[in-house]
Order: sequence, then C-alpha cells, then structure tokens
Amino acid sequence: MTRSRPATPITAHEFADAMTAFAPFEQSPHLAVAVSGGADSMALVILADAWARAVDGAVTALIVEHGLRPESAAEASLTAARLMRRGINAEVLSWQGEKPKTGLQAAARQARYALLDDWCRRHGVLHLAVAHHADDQAETFMIRLKRGSGPDGLAAMSPVRELGACRLLRPLLGFSKERLVATLEETGLDWVEDP
Repeated sequence: MTRSRPATPITAHEFADAMTAFAPFEQSPHLAVAVSGGADSMALVILADAWARAVDGAVTALIVEHGLRPESAAEASLTAARLMRRGINAEVLSWQGEKPKTGLQAAARQARYALLDDWCRRHGVLHLAVAHHADDQAETFMIRLKRGSGPDGLAAMSPVRELGACRLLRPLLGFSKERLVATLEETGLDWVEDP
C-alpha cells in the first residue's frame, strides 16, 4: 500500500506563471477578486494579493452577499474582516430586491456577475479573477459530457472571458483544490465552509 503525498501549497512563482497567460496588464494593475469566503476563493485572493504587490499593483476582494440564507450577511462581514486584517481591501456587494421562486441558482449567478462587473466598471478595474480550479474544470466536463454536449460544450471553462466592463480571469484552472487548501493552511487563514 502506498500513501499519496500531501498536497503542496501553490508558490508565488507558480501563480505568477499562471497570471502570465493573461498578459499584458497595465502598469500597476488593479485586480478585483470574487471572494465567497470559501477555501478556493480565499486561496485565490491571498495568491493574487502577493502577485499584485510584486508588480506594484493592488487587489480588491469583492464579496457578494446574495441574501439567500440568514447567516450569509454575517459570513460576508467575517470574510471581509479576515481579509482586511491581512491588509487586503474588501467590499461587500449585496443582491437587492425580489428573489425568484424558480431558477434561483441561475438568477443568483447572473446577479453576482452583474454586481461584480458593475463594480469593476464604476472603479475602472479591468480584471476580475474567479477561483474556478482544475477540479471544477473536470466536473464541468463530466456534467456536459453526461448531458450530451458537442465539441464546443466539452471545451469546458475558458481561462479568460470578456464581461461588459472587464476581463474575467481563471488563473487557478491548472491547480487542484487540494493545493488551494494547502496554500491556505500554510498561511493560517481560515475560511467559511459553504453549506
């Protein structure tokens, strides 16, 4: 019986290499990072902050509070406080108004991206990073394969996508969730478990 090696944290060099795929960036880039408070996005914001500081840039963590669970507002505030204690600017964006009775997940996703894109537009931020990783990519492929998607659908998630005001970047597609968790454990930063 062989034991698998524990996952290693993602290094600053590895993350910088992943970001190179999205170049060129403006001088002193400002990167918005979508943060749910979970392990994936918390690891992303820590890595993105280190990358931005190395290139004389800045990061703003954007936490969308959907208002769908009683505890979500407290979780969003806790996440913002954790990041600000580390010197990372964080803002909570709230999904206001009536929530649909059906198709809630799709509506929440649409509202989330609209809030994030609008924030980027209002603040002149050209790049929005999200924490989709290699495990998400594999899951997306399998779901689409099961649904009978053709070649375009099986291409899964693109590393970069244009939104209205910014480019959506997925710099973690080459990394496993295990490595993201190892990165957080190394930094000692806690995260919220998504129910």
